[in-house]
Amino acid sequence: MQDQSDHVLVVGAGVIGLSVALAAQARGLSVRVIERAGPAAGASAGNAGAFAFSDILPLAAPRILRQAPFWLADPLGPLSIPPAYALKIAPWLWRFWKASFPGQVAASTQALIALMRHSQATLSPFLAREGLSHMVRRKGQLQLYEGAREYRASLPGWQLRAENGIAFEPVEGAAIAEIQPGIAPRFTHGVWTPDWHSVTDPKAYTLALAAQFLARGGELVQQEALALRPDGVQTSAGLLKGRVVLAAGAWSHHLARGLGLRIPLETERGYNTTLPADAFDLRTQLTFSGHGFVISALDSGLRVGGAVELGGLDLPPNMRRAEAMLQKARAFLPGLRTEGGTQWMGFRPSLPDSLPAIGPVRGHPGVICAFGHGHLGLTQSTATAEIVADLLTGRAPPLDLRPFAPERFQ
Repeated sequence: MQDQSDHVLVVGAGVIGLSVALAAQARGLSVRVIERAGPAAGASAGNAGAFAFSDILPLAAPRILRQAPFWLADPLGPLSIPPAYALKIAPWLWRFWKASFPGQVAASTQALIALMRHSQATLSPFLAREGLSHMVRRKGQLQLYEGAREYRASLPGWQLRAENGIAFEPVEGAAIAEIQPGIAPRFTHGVWTPDWHSVTDPKAYTLALAAQFLARGGELVQQEALALRPDGVQTSAGLLKGRVVLAAGAWSHHLARGLGLRIPLETERGYNTTLPADAFDLRTQLTFSGHGFVISALDSGLRVGGAVELGGLDLPPNMRRAEAMLQKARAFLPGLRTEGGTQWMGFRPSLPDSLPAIGPVRGHPGVICAFGHGHLGLTQSTATAEIVADLLTGRAPPLDLRPFAPERFQ
């Protein structure tokens, strides 16, 4: 057994933290994971289950700024800010606005493309190494548009995807029904991405990561991380020494402050309802871009969810948002049965420029950040894991980490 000071301490047992832990183990490192609530207790349990490699456009962009006033006018729409939180989030919104300038959008897009390429390249080897390939399937994704005008507005994004080798096929009319029968005729246009990857169930996948980590000699410490130190983590049960990987999701910025790092992290509070598996014959993931939600088929049922509520960690959930998406889903899929569902709300950690914080903390090389992935945590999990493992073992990561630097906002 290595000396305790040589251990890697991963704070957070979500999909990012556990993926990092497994990648570090594979490099021969001794790893402990610190988690207050157990594996898959947060956003990793309730997401849509997609590896969305084609999502290379940052949320902070002119197209979102144009749509935002219309969305914000509807408190149950795709984007909302609770009035009680509006003043508190103002500094983050100002940074989001700055990140929407064309030059910054172009830089963020290129950084996202590089991270997505690495994510796609690392997924299959990671799954094969951990014996989890059977938990990922390819059933495609169908993105739907109401009318030619909405579809035409999406074309610049699809052109960018085409330039970066992402396969897709525009469809309309009867071709939509061939892919997914039962969609309301108001959706006249669509784009089919056949190589879309999904997990059978995000919670089961994250728990499988935890089981692999423990089976290979890892240690899961169920304690609350109270503060970071240059040489370890102060927990509710005492000080643990070692190099630190901060992957605590929406709580990461609070811990980072102890090292003088100010991170403008907010929470995209996501809502969903998981219906019984037989509620509809869903053959592929459906994405309703203009309404900000998706419907995906998981082993645990049909999940209807998405949207963005910028509301922090402390406000009570507004489950009317989940109900509003479910009612829309019933209108968009007239044959959908909406009884017997289970509602959920989770916190997606989001930074203003839509890029995660990945890399060492300036002045504290023994602390590495791996958080802020927004709604793309599962998608970017294996790339983040291999990058962090590179940093822990002194290797140069295969992409430029400057756009992801934790201190870029300071």
